[in-house]
Amino acid sequence: MPRTAAQHWIEPHPHGIFVRPADMWIDPSQAVERALVTHGHADHARSGHGTVWATPETLAIMALRYGTEMGTPVPYGDGFEANGVKISFHPAGHVLGSAQILLEHAGERVIVTGDYKRRHDPTCAAFEPVACDVLITEATFGLPVFNHPPIEDEIRKLLDARDAHLDGCVVVGAYALGKAQRVIAELRRAGYDAPVYIHGAMQKMCDLYEAHGVPLGELIPATGLAKGELRGGIVVAPPSALNDRWARRLPEPVTAMASGWMRVRQRARQRNVELPLVISDHADWNELTETLLELRPSETWITHGRTDALGRWCELHQLKAHALDLVGREDEDEG
Repeated sequence: MPRTAAQHWIEPHPHGIFVRPADMWIDPSQAVERALVTHGHADHARSGHGTVWATPETLAIMALRYGTEMGTPVPYGDGFEANGVKISFHPAGHVLGSAQILLEHAGERVIVTGDYKRRHDPTCAAFEPVACDVLITEATFGLPVFNHPPIEDEIRKLLDARDAHLDGCVVVGAYALGKAQRVIAELRRAGYDAPVYIHGAMQKMCDLYEAHGVPLGELIPATGLAKGELRGGIVVAPPSALNDRWARRLPEPVTAMASGWMRVRQRARQRNVELPLVISDHADWNELTETLLELRPSETWITHGRTDALGRWCELHQLKAHALDLVGREDEDEG
C-alpha cells in the first residue's frame, strides 16, 4: 500500500501507535516514557509509563488500579501542543473517562477512537463525532451479526428472571470497570430501587464512579451475607467469579452474563450462562458503519477486532482502509 501523508508522522507498531513529532505513544502495551491513554481498561492503560496524559477520570482509574500512577489531566475539549502536534481529548462513550484522541499536524486531522460506543450510557459522557481526515478505529464487533439490542430489553429480562426466582437470586457476570456500573445504573433507570449486592472486587470502582457523579443507589457487599439475606436479590460479580467457590455460597443462583459476546450461543454455553444479556460497551456493526458513513474519512485504519470484515465493508463503500493488527487488545470481558 502506498505511503500516505499521515504515515509520515504516525507510525503503527504492534505494541502501539507512535506519534513521531510529539514523541508520544497512544495506548502502548509496553512501558514508554510518554503515553496518551484513551481509557482505563487494562489492555489500554498499562502501568510503568514515565508520563501519562489522559482525562481526569482515566487518571483516577489508573491511580486506583496501579497505586502510584501519576499523569497530566486533559479534560474533554481541552488541548495542548507537543512539538507542533495539537492534541485534544473527546468523549468516546465507552466507560467513565473514555476518550477519543484528536491529533492535528501538517494540515491533517487524525482521530484515534480507542474503544467506543454510540448508545446512551448513564455512567459516561456520550460519544462525540469528530471530523477527521484519518480515522483510527476499533472493530471488536465488526461483523453484521453483532447488532446489540436495546439495553432496556436486556434489563427487563434480568428483572423478569429475578421476579421468577424470588427463592433464589440472579448473579450477573459483569466486568468490574464500566460494565458493572452500567448494569447497576440501568437497573436504577428501570425503577429497581432495592439494594444491589456486589462482589468485593467491585466496591472501590463503584465508589470511584459515585465520587465522579454517577449515582448507583444502595450497594451491599455480598461476601459474608447469609443465603437467606440474598434471596430475591440481584448480585453483580466479575465473570471469573461465576463458576468458582465464591458463587457456591449464593442461594440457588440463576447465572447471567452481560457481554456483547452473549449474542454467540456457543460463548454462553462455554460459560454455563443460563441468562445471556447482550450488553456491550463497544460499537456494534451498525454503529461502526454509521460512524464511517457520517465521518467519511479519507482513510480508515482498523486497530483490532474483525479488521477483515470491516475492511471489506470499507472497500465495498469505496472507503480506503487497512488493518494495523495491534497486539495486546483483548475482548471486552477480559479487557
